[in-house]
Amino acid sequence: MTPIRPSIADKRRTFRQLHEAGCFVIPNPWDVGSARFLQSLGFKALATTSAGFAWSRGCADGGITRDLVLAHLRDLVDATDLPLNADFESGFAPDAGGVAESVRLAIETGIAGLSIEDSTGDPAQPLHSLDIAVERLRAARKAIDKAGGDVLLVGRAECFFVGRPDLEETIARLKAYAQAGADCLYAPALRTPEQIASVVDAVAPKPVNLLIGWASELTLSDIAALGVRRVSVGGALASSAWLGFMRAARLIANEGKFDGFAGAPGRELNALFRTWGTASGG
Repeated sequence: MTPIRPSIADKRRTFRQLHEAGCFVIPNPWDVGSARFLQSLGFKALATTSAGFAWSRGCADGGITRDLVLAHLRDLVDATDLPLNADFESGFAPDAGGVAESVRLAIETGIAGLSIEDSTGDPAQPLHSLDIAVERLRAARKAIDKAGGDVLLVGRAECFFVGRPDLEETIARLKAYAQAGADCLYAPALRTPEQIASVVDAVAPKPVNLLIGWASELTLSDIAALGVRRVSVGGALASSAWLGFMRAARLIANEGKFDGFAGAPGRELNALFRTWGTASGG
């Protein structure tokens, strides 16, 4: 008998409940296989990674079109039983109206949440002004509410990520995004416990997402003690997979050696995905 899979409404309800208490990890797959493997490990939700997906398409982060991202979201939503949060970059639009349209299309893929960044992609002016960033986030909020309001909205302040590590500005932006309707706040590239705790305290009681996209001495217990509600890893898992691939390929190209394949999990993956194919119709 084929198990009954959760509906989109079920996934969205579960996702919101995860943000109400405790601390959970929301790892970032980059394709269907990695998403299904992460579900097999017992994670309770997943998030896309713009970088990981871009690399899988032979592009740099930020180089993927909206249509490709929407198709990717549909694939991952259909692939597992877990709620999916979309790394929706800056909304794939130059203005608030375009952001609203992009968000509407993203909601239709079945995602449980999405994030909107305040970055511009322009090195000369890496962040939108606060007024414009708030307007764009409000447009996303309105699009979600119009669709029923059950998709979780994440507001991202990219200050540290784009080379403006100003904690005061970051907190001011996050507070403004909370007031504009963000359900969860996120400032990638925070590193110290003091920075993390300051952000958590500043936006409380709204939950905070912490990015751990590098080797860190902080454990999940440490992070939970700081009051963080969820932890993502961005493109780090995808980058780690690329690391193994590149090492093995370079050994062949540069030294004519094939020992980079030692420990490769082909049989384990076949067994896992064979189970998926019969259990979920995937």
